[in-house]
Amino acid sequence: MDLSTLSQQLNMSVQDLRNKMREAGFRVSLKARKVDNSLAREIMRKLTGQSTAPVVMDEKITSIIIPQLISVKDFSAKLKQPVTAVIKKLIMNGVMATINEEIDADTAGIIASEFGVEVELEKANSDPAKMALGYVFDLVAKEDPANLKERPPIVAVMGHVDHGKTTLLDTIRKTNVVATESGAITQHIGAYQVESNGRKITFLDTPGHEAFAAMRARGANVTDIIVLVVAADDSVKPQTLEVINRAKLTKTPMIVAINKVDKPEANIDRVKADLSQLGVTIEEWGGNTPAVPLSAKTGMGIDKLLETVLIVADVEELKANPEGQTLGTVIESHLSRSHGAVATVLVQNGTLKIGDTVIVGTAYGKIRAMEDALVKKVKEAGPSYPVLISGISGVPEVGDILKVTGSLDEAKHEALNLQKLERVKRLMSRPQLKADSNTKELKLILRADVAGSLGAITDALGKLDTEDVKLNIVDQKVAEINESDIALAENTQSIIIGFHTRQTAGAAKLAKQKNVTVDMYDIIYELIEDVTQALLVMMPMVVVETILGKAKIKAVFRTEKDVMIVGGEVADGKIVDKKKFRIFRDKVLAGEGKIEELQQNKIEVGEVSLGKEFGLKIKVKTPVKEGDVLEIFDETVRKKGT
Repeated sequence: MDLSTLSQQLNMSVQDLRNKMREAGFRVSLKARKVDNSLAREIMRKLTGQSTAPVVMDEKITSIIIPQLISVKDFSAKLKQPVTAVIKKLIMNGVMATINEEIDADTAGIIASEFGVEVELEKANSDPAKMALGYVFDLVAKEDPANLKERPPIVAVMGHVDHGKTTLLDTIRKTNVVATESGAITQHIGAYQVESNGRKITFLDTPGHEAFAAMRARGANVTDIIVLVVAADDSVKPQTLEVINRAKLTKTPMIVAINKVDKPEANIDRVKADLSQLGVTIEEWGGNTPAVPLSAKTGMGIDKLLETVLIVADVEELKANPEGQTLGTVIESHLSRSHGAVATVLVQNGTLKIGDTVIVGTAYGKIRAMEDALVKKVKEAGPSYPVLISGISGVPEVGDILKVTGSLDEAKHEALNLQKLERVKRLMSRPQLKADSNTKELKLILRADVAGSLGAITDALGKLDTEDVKLNIVDQKVAEINESDIALAENTQSIIIGFHTRQTAGAAKLAKQKNVTVDMYDIIYELIEDVTQALLVMMPMVVVETILGKAKIKAVFRTEKDVMIVGGEVADGKIVDKKKFRIFRDKVLAGEGKIEELQQNKIEVGEVSLGKEFGLKIKVKTPVKEGDVLEIFDETVRKKGT
């Protein structure tokens, strides 16, 4: 047997195989390329940990306990079956897997049943719920009240498109920078802090477009106060209602910022009245929602808004323990060329420090550096403080929880367990098409520069799924496009989509060789439009019928085999030459036919309009009679859904 074939079965390089063989006591040349078949079988048994002794039939396995994911090697050992026998069964069931590759529990159950073995799922050691946002609040709630200290409020600015959210955030940020440090350089990290009356306020600075709803939703969940921006010249709009509903759902206090009051067409009372219709009553009108008229453009009312935020924060009694368990939430993340995986973390309890060992979602590591929005190096960050961190093993997702843990080994172990659970979740969530299914499938591999964009794109694409064409996101991650991605796309027949990222030179070359499609985008609307168009192209063709008009037959002039000459008047719509029609007699369908020739005043025409008389040469199976009504219709063949 060739060593290359044997190495593929063992999922290792030929050189690694040679080294392993020598370590196991097999005498092979450094440049050996082949071994005889009996030796190959012995090497396979030895390197996979299988016993060379025959299987004792008296020890027949009837049931096994397995995790959600299990390698073929470990699965074979539990079944007490040769790896080759298990791989053969997998292949017969349409699953191609090597000895070290993992299969899911459902697949394992099918294979085990063919060996007469029942499968039971083991309980997971890692509880994914522990990394959920609720876990943060639960731990903070359990802190000793004596250790809790006041923390800055975390504010999310939300509202309808073009009502001035971005301008308001920029004005607040610039005003604060000017007041503290003239000429200071800033960076966008997804959040920043300002100071008002000697107290700090943290503002979340996330995109406002509707496609980024997932980011806003996560932002609202870590938010203490929502500032709802409503334009005084435009009043309440669809996204205004969306924010109000989100505030009610999350029970988050809300302040209404009535923006653009400097415009001549501004109508503050109309805004207040419209809000009251949605169940939001302003304090001035006897309600409990503060409202601040302002102009984000001129800066008028900004100080009043910050003052109101602090008043609401005092009412809410926002506290955390700076000395307690350090926990935070990822609000942005991306892959930096100079720093590797980086993430903006909003600390919610405890104090995050340089050198802390952390687990962040399915990533882990030791905090190497921290910066704030003013590009200042930070040694530690307390509750409500947003910092950009580096030193982690991978790019976490927006909404992932950061937790300071004991040792790096402990963090790695927990992260690997969570990664395994994530793989299971992705595996189980992929569309499974039956062999006899007529459903088509568009497969995509997504790569983006930041986790927030990736999540938003995934959410937007998820809404494009149809009964006729399924959208299958094979893989998604924050990364540049490399040669491995091209190989994955070729094997899965997928299209690669890159958003605000790049592809390596090697990837571009390989994509051309393998004829793999790689589409790069900088604008999310264009990406969604192109994917929508690709789905439409794959949609089945359908015949669409359009009723053009109706005509009443007044006279029958000639009848031949399948052909008649008749006259009548257009009763509704119009009659168009060469179109099909239905024959209705006493409102009952009597037959169908087609117009061969249409005349008006003995002149051949293309169409005749309402109220006009006409002559027709028609092709029919059922003879037309005087008094019949013809319903003329057009048929066009087009893609379903267009």
